[in-house]
Amino acid sequence: MNERTFCMSVLVLAAGTAWPFAPTHAHEPLAQLQAYEVPTAWLEPIAPLRIAERSWQIGTAELTALLLVDDAGAILIDGGMPQAADHLLVNMAALGLAPSDLKLIAHSHAHADHVGPLAAVRRATGARVLSNAESAQLLARGGADDLHYGDDLLYPPLHVDRLLQDGETVELGGLRLQVHFTPGHTPGSMTWTWDDRQSDGTPVRVVYADSLGAPGYRLLDHPRYPRIVEAYRGSFATLRALPCDLLLTPHPGASGWRFGATAERSRTMTCRDYADAAETALDAALDTTRAHPASP
Repeated sequence: MNERTFCMSVLVLAAGTAWPFAPTHAHEPLAQLQAYEVPTAWLEPIAPLRIAERSWQIGTAELTALLLVDDAGAILIDGGMPQAADHLLVNMAALGLAPSDLKLIAHSHAHADHVGPLAAVRRATGARVLSNAESAQLLARGGADDLHYGDDLLYPPLHVDRLLQDGETVELGGLRLQVHFTPGHTPGSMTWTWDDRQSDGTPVRVVYADSLGAPGYRLLDHPRYPRIVEAYRGSFATLRALPCDLLLTPHPGASGWRFGATAERSRTMTCRDYADAAETALDAALDTTRAHPASP
């Protein structure tokens, strides 16, 4: 069969001739999509809360979205769930910022509850997206083929404009942030540090430390993440070594914060405290796994 004959055959089939494998009888309807449901507090809007002189929480009651503000513009780190995009823009406006004032978008790790709205925010603002190579792949897939969750945590895909290296500095006007790779929760997890001031003018070294938990993760003999435990332990060491006056986390309760009408801390936690608690939990999970190994 020459090329012309093949093309004509395809056109005939497309016009109405059944393919050999076409179904010949009715089937049950395809399954409905399953929603990614989260605790209500993750979706509870709150007004902007000042954390330090140039650092604001503009996310929801139980998901952090940090806006760092300077005369040259603003940087957003994380955004929460996909449906939070309009809420973030409203909170920016409440701080006197136009969409075009947002210049850079960064994140902690590329799960739907932290980067879900960032594609929409980028479209609305024109801001450039910063990430690392590990996270950029997951962002481009919209969360699909996650190492632990498969296709359960999907969100609008996001293109990355600048790939970061561990320890790299990001600057915007007077804002100067440093990124620290802290893999474990995801291979591309990132922690961010910067200097700010408290309301009384006292200098404060801020750490936005990524999640360190391993919720239901396979920790031993993981075929796609064979050195996951080693990655966690390296991240614990990284966090313990950081200058850390004020600790923030993607899930605020993990670092003792409560966001509502005000920003309050139920307990003061250092980076070392945070890493120690995470390592204790990891060791307990490993002990349980070794005591009750999964069936082959």
